[in-house]
Amino acid sequence: MAGLCLIIASCASDVKPLEDLAPSDYVNPFIGASTSVGAAGVYHGLGKTFPGATTPYGMVQVSPNTITGGDNSPGYSYEHKTIEGFAFTQMSGVGWYGDLGNFLVMPTTGTLKTIAGKEDGSIRGYRSSYNKGTETAEAGYYSAQLTDYNIKVEATAAPHSGMLRFTFPENKQSRIQIDLARRIGGTSVYQYVKVLNDSTIQGWMRCTPDGGGWGNGEGNADYTVYFHAQFSKPLNNYGFWSADIPDNWKRKREEVISIPYLQRVSEAPIIRDKKEIEGKHLGFFTEFETHKGEEVTLKVGISFVDIDGAEKNLKADIGNKNFDNIRAEAKKLWNNELSRIKIEGGTKDEKTIFYTSLYHTMIDPRIFTDVDGRYIGGDKKIHQASAFKKRTIFSGWDVFRSQFPLQTIINPALVNDQLNSLITLADESGREYYERWEIMNAYSGCMIGNPALSVLTDAYMKGIRNYNIDKAYKYAINTSQKFGNDKLGYTGPPLGISQTLEYAYTDWCISRLAKELGKTEDEKIFYQKGQAYRNIFDKDKGWFRPRLEDGSWEKWPENARTKEWYGCVESNSYQQGWFVPHDVPGMVELMGGCDKVVADLTSFFEKTPDNLLWNDYYNHANEPVHHVPFLFNRLGAPWLTQKWVRHICSNAYANKVEGIVGNEDVGQMSAWYVLAASGIHPVCPGDTRFEISSPIFYKIEIKLDQEYFKGDKFTIVTHNNSPKNVYIQKALLNGTNYNKCYIDFKDIVNGGLLELYMGDKPNEKWGM
Repeated sequence: MAGLCLIIASCASDVKPLEDLAPSDYVNPFIGASTSVGAAGVYHGLGKTFPGATTPYGMVQVSPNTITGGDNSPGYSYEHKTIEGFAFTQMSGVGWYGDLGNFLVMPTTGTLKTIAGKEDGSIRGYRSSYNKGTETAEAGYYSAQLTDYNIKVEATAAPHSGMLRFTFPENKQSRIQIDLARRIGGTSVYQYVKVLNDSTIQGWMRCTPDGGGWGNGEGNADYTVYFHAQFSKPLNNYGFWSADIPDNWKRKREEVISIPYLQRVSEAPIIRDKKEIEGKHLGFFTEFETHKGEEVTLKVGISFVDIDGAEKNLKADIGNKNFDNIRAEAKKLWNNELSRIKIEGGTKDEKTIFYTSLYHTMIDPRIFTDVDGRYIGGDKKIHQASAFKKRTIFSGWDVFRSQFPLQTIINPALVNDQLNSLITLADESGREYYERWEIMNAYSGCMIGNPALSVLTDAYMKGIRNYNIDKAYKYAINTSQKFGNDKLGYTGPPLGISQTLEYAYTDWCISRLAKELGKTEDEKIFYQKGQAYRNIFDKDKGWFRPRLEDGSWEKWPENARTKEWYGCVESNSYQQGWFVPHDVPGMVELMGGCDKVVADLTSFFEKTPDNLLWNDYYNHANEPVHHVPFLFNRLGAPWLTQKWVRHICSNAYANKVEGIVGNEDVGQMSAWYVLAASGIHPVCPGDTRFEISSPIFYKIEIKLDQEYFKGDKFTIVTHNNSPKNVYIQKALLNGTNYNKCYIDFKDIVNGGLLELYMGDKPNEKWGM
């Protein structure tokens, strides 16, 4: 596939001077908005973000969808030339086929079609080509011109609701149609819709593993989306379609885009004499005559609780407000959130990358509560949240590394919400342990390790403690006992290296938590369990090696350290083997001492391709190595952290569609950039130490939450900063000479000023 083109954040003609731009003006939602395997050069594809409209951590995301099925989690990929509709729920940046993409709305004209059809035109449907020159995306807004129908579509969003505005041509048979069965990676298995009055419909779509979705059903996503939708054009000529899907038909990602399935849906009878209907594959449409340039709007409230919740959400969010009101409110919400960090200096592209990255960290974990505080719990019952907002989409294996450490600084309330959400889920479900990858209360089992233990310990060590710590600790112990190295002192095939190392780290996390809680015996037990990494280090080979359950080593293949999936998940042992963040001195001792490790780590980076796309060395496209550039600080060579962090920031991120070298992974890839470009990043969440690296910008000002912290703001200023001057020569903390290559969390959140003086050559004495 040819390279994708660079996209600017807005097509607006009245371009503002840089000094007048608000943070949201720098957001380019097209960054990462491709699932293309060809552009990525690997099966994981690119960023997999969506370009549509949403609000910070909003329940609703109104976004164009270009594809159903396959490993296309956002439902959109920039290189596609047609749009099949605009959905009101989306996932951001994940693999494993994805989910949501519910309530797919499409404006059309002419003859009604009940299937989207194929992009290549081999099967005709209601999808339309669109004019890429008109495609615009901003924070809280999206627009494109559908060329097949000559209809302009605009989307905006509120926290629990969304809105579409259509500008129609002159046509005697204009239409808005809604595919209620549609779901990314499959289908909702049963739907209901009712015409409430001459402007309103309401109903629900039930999504279970039988309909595919997350992990093609293996992720156990089981949820119901409720809607309350209001049309500005009277429902004088409406109808439904209902496809008769045989009970024995499979209905997952490949089946629902197969020719037999599409044929069956295309033959669905049109029903006009009813006000409500239930079925396995439903659609709704309303037809009307339009004059040239006529605007028709659709307001939709969404709830995961019930229809009443969807109606309340719509009334609270949108009510009688018009499209431009909601768009302006969405922009204001984004500016408020993005202003948690202010930057000065850098190029316009660097500012765009930074604020788009910050934007991507503010999509998940999204709110799961309705405006009245109700939410569906892990027991499928309705609960009332009073002291926290229930949140969902916790991509634990990814986000414990950078996303949640970032949030501990800029948004501690969100961290509290997430921990309360995990604790109540463990409680309500009766499982009494933490899920590693949660989606709408589902214990999906996706990926490995016990990342919730990292998030919990990191928060507690930083004074973020507004949750039931007794339950939290109990469930942490249960999680380690259920998933861990207890049986053998390590974990056996097939992912023994990755599992053993990650379980060892999170057991160390429990030991830290136990110490804080005065549980001395537990502290000793879990500290020792944290040493399990030693049990899979082969001194003869000088590296980590998977063991069989009988204690013998697995066969050592040719190029063992760079062989992907050799005892590892989505990585090789060279990449995963650096993951002993809680005991770097112990790791270095096993590996032969500091000089040898620095040389090996330097070679690791020097063999990495400059584009940092998927590779056998420093593979920034995936999470296991995200702490590795900062290890040089722990190895007495902080100038190498400074060098390689700048290199990664410059080469792994860009202001274009391919601007994220791997899956965005629910904010993790972007959070890494936000922290690294700001000059700080942890090696070991659960430890309050942040490594100092080489900031991109002249000034970074972080607003602090004074309900949690003493400080008002923490500022990092870099003197003589430039693309060449990447090395720290000296530092001052609050005006006093500072010769450490790290800073403690308390020194950040107490507020103050860190000044870094930069040069073009390493100062090998600073930070030692």
